[in-house]
Amino acid sequence: MNSYDLRKRDAELPKHRAELMRAIEADLCHDKHVLGVFYGGSIGADNEDLYSDIDLRIVVEDHQFEDYRTNKKERAHRWGSVLFFEDFPYAPYTIAHFDSFIKVDSFYYKKEDLTPSIWLQEIKIAHDPHDFLQKLQKRSQAITYEPSKVDVEIWRTKFVSYAHELYRRVRRGEFYYALQIIDSMRYSVVLGWLMEAGIRPNSFGDWARLEGERSPLTTEQQRLLVTWHCDRDPERLLSTGRAMYPEFLRLHENLVEKLRFADHMEQMEELLDMGIPSQCAPKNRAKE
Repeated sequence: MNSYDLRKRDAELPKHRAELMRAIEADLCHDKHVLGVFYGGSIGADNEDLYSDIDLRIVVEDHQFEDYRTNKKERAHRWGSVLFFEDFPYAPYTIAHFDSFIKVDSFYYKKEDLTPSIWLQEIKIAHDPHDFLQKLQKRSQAITYEPSKVDVEIWRTKFVSYAHELYRRVRRGEFYYALQIIDSMRYSVVLGWLMEAGIRPNSFGDWARLEGERSPLTTEQQRLLVTWHCDRDPERLLSTGRAMYPEFLRLHENLVEKLRFADHMEQMEELLDMGIPSQCAPKNRAKE
């Protein structure tokens, strides 16, 4: 497929996504055992782009749940031509990749599985015959996110441990492992930004919607992320890790002050220096 074909295919993705959604709703919304159908993700938040998936959520009667879970792949075949599945047989979800280059993440729930949650604030309801989902969404609107002391404690100790482990892996010549740690350090700083802003983060390491036009991060934060890119060079790995220290320390100070920690871990800089000492600090580089 040449670049023109790809551009043409991509331009038609919204049309194919809409067709899939119509097929899904025509199937599920007339099923007497389906108590609710809704979309999460970018469709739920009403900010889709060309490449958005369909995050489908299906609520079924309790006594039918196991049957629907068992036949989750067969159900997806009703909606279009499936190329392949990402699937764990005993999980209540499956990911179907269709020939239109759209993928559908379908999750099955019992009613009791769903309780008010920050994740249910932005959903698009397609089928709700008993108003269960509407009421659930309304109750979810009252929920706000604030990081806890436990959240911040885990966050700060993990960042220090990553800094120490980065040094060990670089010295061992395990550069892909070191790159993985650099990514975890980057994500830890992002996690700090989100906690600082009162935004519930994704699960750790999930970069979905953290870059680009839909990102909740500021322009300056995204710029910093770009500067923390590196390759397998040992010196650059260590200097990139060290380059994240100032922003982590700023976040650490703000978060422990906000949550009124009795222990502000005043030795934080010393702990970080044990991992990547000051002689590894980044030298002035040409603009990337």
